[in-house]
Amino acid sequence: MRSHRPGRPSHRARPSSGRAHLREGHTMRIGIIGAGAIGQTLARTFSAGGHDVQVANSRGPETIDASALEYGADAVSAVDAVQGKDVVILSVPFTRIPSVAALLAPVPGETVVIDTSNYFPHLGGPVDAVERGQVESLWVTEQLGRPVAKAWNAALAGTLQTKGVPAGTPGRIALPVAADSPEARRVAMRLVDESGFDPYDAGVLADSWRQQPMTPAYCTELGLEDLGPALRAADRDEAPRNRARMMERFATLTSAPTLEETVELNRSLHR
Repeated sequence: MRSHRPGRPSHRARPSSGRAHLREGHTMRIGIIGAGAIGQTLARTFSAGGHDVQVANSRGPETIDASALEYGADAVSAVDAVQGKDVVILSVPFTRIPSVAALLAPVPGETVVIDTSNYFPHLGGPVDAVERGQVESLWVTEQLGRPVAKAWNAALAGTLQTKGVPAGTPGRIALPVAADSPEARRVAMRLVDESGFDPYDAGVLADSWRQQPMTPAYCTELGLEDLGPALRAADRDEAPRNRARMMERFATLTSAPTLEETVELNRSLHR
C-alpha cells in the first residue's frame, strides 16, 4: 500500500465506472459527511492524494472551512456528497448517526460506508441499546440499515492531522479497521494507509468494541507490532470504567492537555 502526504495534485481524473478502480493505486470518488476536525483532515488528505473528494455538513456548503478545500475537495450538499461515490465517510457524532440514515437509503449497497464515530454518553447522551451491551458499530449498522466499516475512530484528531507519514517510515502509527465485508475492510485499509498510518485488520464489527474508547488500542498511538496485542488485551467490562476514570482525570486538569499529554493519559489507563 502507498501513503500520501498533502501536496497539490497535478490532476483529479474521475475513475471509470465499475469496481476495478477500487484497486490500489486507482482514483476513488469519496464523499465525506461531516466537516469537523477529522472530516476536514480526511478531505485534505485524500484530495491531496488525487482522489475526487466532496465534503458536506448539516449547515450547507458555504459553511465548509476553506482549509478543507485547499487541495481540491469540493464543498457540496449532503445529498450530492453521497451520490455516485465509491466510498462515503461518516464523520458525525455517534448519536447523530440515525439522522443520516435517510440520506444513505438510496446509496447502492456496493458503496463502502466508513464510520469514524465514538460513543461518549457524557457528550451526546446515553444510548440504551449500547448501555445494555450492544456493540457500538452494530448499533450504527442497525440505525443505517446497511453495513459499515469502522476506521479512524481510534486516533485523536491531532494525531490524524500531524502524525501521518509514508509507508515504511520507522515508528509509523497503526490504526485498526473492522468490517464484516472483506472488500469493505480492504478498501478502508487502503484509505487508512493513504492517510499516513499502517492499517491493521481488526476483523468483524462484532469485535470492533476492542478499538472503541478507553481500550488499550484507543488513541494510544501504537505501531503494528503492538496494536494486535493491545486489541486482544481489551476488556469490554473495563472500558466504561476507564472512561469514567479518564473523565475524572480531565476534571482535575487546570488547562487543556496537549496531544502528547492526552496520548500519555490514555496509555496510563492500561499500565
